[in-house]
Amino acid sequence: MVGLAAPASGPDPAGPPVPGSAGVEDPERYLRSLGFPGQFPFTRGIHPTQYRGRLWTMRQYSGFGTAEETNARFRSLLAHGQTGLSVAFDLPTQIGYDPDHPMAHGEVGRCGVSIATVADMETLFRGIPLDQATVSMTINATASILLGLTVVVAERHGIPRSKLGGTVQNDILKEYAARGTYIYPPEASLRLTVDVMEFATREMPLWNTISVSGYHMREAGATAAQEVAFTLADGLAYARAAQTRGMALDEFLPRLSFFFSSDRNFLEEIAKFRAARRLWASLTREVLGTRSPRSQQLRFHTQTAGSSLTAQQPELNVIRTTLEALAAVLGGTQSLHTNALDEALGLPTEPSARLALRTQQILAEESGVPSTIDPVAGSWAIEDLTDSIEEEARRYLEEIERRGGAIEAVAQGYYQQEIAREAYRTARAREMKQELVVGVNSHVETEEGFALFPSRGRRNKGTEILRVSPALEARAIRKVRAYRAHRDAVATREALEGLRHATEQGKNVMPHVIDALSARCTLGEIAQVWREVFGEHKPSRQF
Repeated sequence: MVGLAAPASGPDPAGPPVPGSAGVEDPERYLRSLGFPGQFPFTRGIHPTQYRGRLWTMRQYSGFGTAEETNARFRSLLAHGQTGLSVAFDLPTQIGYDPDHPMAHGEVGRCGVSIATVADMETLFRGIPLDQATVSMTINATASILLGLTVVVAERHGIPRSKLGGTVQNDILKEYAARGTYIYPPEASLRLTVDVMEFATREMPLWNTISVSGYHMREAGATAAQEVAFTLADGLAYARAAQTRGMALDEFLPRLSFFFSSDRNFLEEIAKFRAARRLWASLTREVLGTRSPRSQQLRFHTQTAGSSLTAQQPELNVIRTTLEALAAVLGGTQSLHTNALDEALGLPTEPSARLALRTQQILAEESGVPSTIDPVAGSWAIEDLTDSIEEEARRYLEEIERRGGAIEAVAQGYYQQEIAREAYRTARAREMKQELVVGVNSHVETEEGFALFPSRGRRNKGTEILRVSPALEARAIRKVRAYRAHRDAVATREALEGLRHATEQGKNVMPHVIDALSARCTLGEIAQVWREVFGEHKPSRQF
């Protein structure tokens, strides 16, 4: 395939020459060969001045319980210096069920905030200026509904949709590959994804229409090269789907963003971000054919690795997260979430969430790292790792193309097989202590050893673990039923029928979603219309 072949000459097995060492007559010329920040292929960053011009956005991922509780956490984080909002939704919201649906039982508000109505969304953003604070929403199968809720709430407060800034994840392919919160068959889901891209590109110019996520594949066990390859392959699939819809490349690519993990291998993670940026620049030019620098730039959010957190000696998670956050900063991320030390035990408490935010602030304000543009440029180890990750990712991309592209590769179980194989290898390596995890299979504490959180079975005398009250679900059920009871039933029914008709006719669903939400339809009712039109996806067991 054109544009996916590895470079003709790979790196010297001994590594590239070090500037200033014997044999390098012109170190400055060697450094210039890496390119400059802000210039193609953007290995060294997409901005010429990097963080000297503007720091990364500190976007802590938060959401639990009710909209009231999450709003209080948002306001607390903003008061402590957070610069962007990132919303975590509970499982029923992610898979299209209202709190009173039998499938939602026991899950309401557990792993994120419960949102089913316009009233919930208004409460979630109460006191937060949506025309000033950018909002990122980790939502996929129901992305169109949550984006619609955001538009309705903003416009009720006099904020036009054209002034809203933020991101909706809207990446359904990785759900089939690694995460599992899909609802509809892949073809129908992709159609809804492109509907959001088309609508937001044309009516919400400040909104990032999709955040192509490698994070969840990395959490499931993918290697650094697999994360890069599978994520960029999905990006190509979305770009091609948008082109098929009739959208021009340079109309939507500048609003496309990515989402990566920052894991434990410090140098490899820095190199991974550089390789991803360089490879995406090449793919957009060689495969998609764009010549616009903005369309070639890979913009990405990073979250430190949740899978690296341990329940044993959880205070050590502060050190892990700090190293992972520093790798993301040295790799040139545009925004960052730092995990809280207690997330292997439960939802983060307010003190641990504040400490996670302070970690970023120390990197930004005390470390001195942001003062230098691309501090790692020219490092023998970094450049060699960057080349190696790019070459391995290209080999995966060739195989994905041979299989017919990302959609077919996911349908065939290729991503899943490769990720599962690596996850098994890692588990075996840890069992055999070939890979060490401090506190788990190395330097294990006894019962008498120091621990911020006592082990299971002992009374917790340290920091409390945040627990969601079972009473929350009952309150959420009462609220959604009261919401339905106080609405114009005829208007609601007509709005849902309008949505059904538009869906069946192949129209962009977003205007009809907004109409339905304005008529006080709930998230579950809208998702149910599509369940009836599209059916539900039943995964194959062949892999």
